[in-house]
Amino acid sequence: MITHIVFFRLKDRSPESVARTAAVLRDMEGKIDVLRYLEVGTDVVHSERSYDIALVSKFDSLEALGEYTVHPVHQKVIAHMAEVRESSVSVDYEV
Repeated sequence: MITHIVFFRLKDRSPESVARTAAVLRDMEGKIDVLRYLEVGTDVVHSERSYDIALVSKFDSLEALGEYTVHPVHQKVIAHMAEVRESSVSVDYEV
């Protein structure tokens, strides 16, 4: 099982902007066959070092993660995130 975690810091960090972008991420659920688990959370601390949104997703294999990366639904999310994010960091690990 591969776990894929991404943290996003948005250009517009207003509650409305964060909620809209979290909804875009959540909208992938049920639309990508290889996506086994999806969780999207928004930051509640709002410190200087906080990111605004966390995405946690799980896949059966590295190959499945690769399929997710190029899936048309995910590609639309990538396009949206390219417009709204200031920065992001990620980690992928196997359990």
